[in-house]
Amino acid sequence: MVKVVVLGAHGQVAQIAERFLFADKDVETSLFLRNAKRMEDKKNQATIFEGSATDAAQLEKAMKGQDIVYANLGGKDDIDLEAEAVIEAMKNAHVKRLIWISTLGIYDEVPGKFGEWNKETLGDYITEYAKAAKKIEESGLDYTIIRPTWMDNKDEVDYEKSKKGEPIKDTEVSRKSVAAYVYHLIKNPKEDVGESIGLGKPGTEGDKPGWY
Repeated sequence: MVKVVVLGAHGQVAQIAERFLFADKDVETSLFLRNAKRMEDKKNQATIFEGSATDAAQLEKAMKGQDIVYANLGGKDDIDLEAEAVIEAMKNAHVKRLIWISTLGIYDEVPGKFGEWNKETLGDYITEYAKAAKKIEESGLDYTIIRPTWMDNKDEVDYEKSKKGEPIKDTEVSRKSVAAYVYHLIKNPKEDVGESIGLGKPGTEGDKPGWY
């Protein structure tokens, strides 16, 4: 039995990942979110914690006894503070394994016109997520950072991985693919430890996502 707490449990990718987790009898799931009422219908499938992801004490309460923290947090104004709070809480709760969702372009790893478009569209978002990722990388935790390309709602699992330092040319990937990779890491927690993984759908190279 593996015990997982999902931070930012109401997020779109998180909710897809949760469907994988709830269906697995060997996973015990906890959900952490700002407004617990939003997930009230899941109280028979998970333990639910309400709190702020910038509050280390509230996070620690949810992390105690867990094996894995999956952080699906968002918002450029808070992500740096959230990274600090998550690291502090995990250390205090003695949890080592972290799956952290970041964004595309934090290492200036997107070349060409797509890279220019991505930088222009995301702006400060990239800067703040890069700061947060640096803190995760320097934390001493067993982290995997995930950098999805532009996400859509296609009902498919189709992705390829790239490591830090490799260029990303794929422009899009499905949220379900990102969730499937998160679930794969939860089931295979020793995989991609200490890695920052880019996720994109093969064959989607271009100047920007096809659906944009």
